[in-house]
Amino acid sequence: MVENIIIFATILLLLMMLFCLIRVIGGPTVLDRIMGGNVVGTKTTVALLLIGILYGDLGMFVDIAVAYALLNFIATLGATRFFLRRRSALFKDPRSW
Repeated sequence: MVENIIIFATILLLLMMLFCLIRVIGGPTVLDRIMGGNVVGTKTTVALLLIGILYGDLGMFVDIAVAYALLNFIATLGATRFFLRRRSALFKDPRSW
C-alpha cells in the first residue's frame, strides 16, 4: 500500500516537472527559464528521495540527492550572475563610456 502511494507521488512529481520544462523551453525571459530549471532540479531531488524510499536504501539516495541539490544551486547562481552581468553590460549608458 505504501509503495503504491510513493509510486503515485513520484509519477505526479514527474508530471509537474513536465510543466516546468515547458516554462524552461518557452519562458518569456531568461530569468523565467533559470527559475524553471531550478524548480526541475528541486523536484528531481525530491524524486531521488522517493526512489530511495522505494528501494529501501535511503542513505545512499540522500547522499546523491544532496550532491545533486548542491550542483543545482551552484548552477542556478552561476547562470543568474552571468545573465545579470550580461544585461548590465548591454544596457550601459553610452555617455558613460
